[in-house]
Amino acid sequence: MRFILVILLVAVFGYSLTLVLFNQSVTQVDLLFAQVPTMNLGLLLVITLGLGIIVGLLLGVLVFRVVQTRWEIKRLNKELDVVRARHIQAAAAAAAATAAAASAAPAPVKHEETNIVPPMM
Repeated sequence: MRFILVILLVAVFGYSLTLVLFNQSVTQVDLLFAQVPTMNLGLLLVITLGLGIIVGLLLGVLVFRVVQTRWEIKRLNKELDVVRARHIQAAAAAAAATAAAASAAPAPVKHEETNIVPPMM
């Protein structure tokens, strides 16, 4: 994995260097809110490419986090519905068992009186 990453970084560096060397013309960029000083066109392309990649990655991570949170909420809602259904079934079964036990006439329980004498020391 590190080998592939090193190759990728070398390729990006080589591409950037080639872009700067082959685009030697000097240009001035006028933004709406600021003006970039005259600079090499290749360097300007590399800077904008880098900024675009960074902003894209940050937005991608943010969007992925939102989507992942929505997936988790949906999964938890489904699990909550299953647990609620089980709880309702268990409550109904307990109510039925209580009703059945109450309808059967229980025999009176007779308790014998016992005297408990503590041991003497």
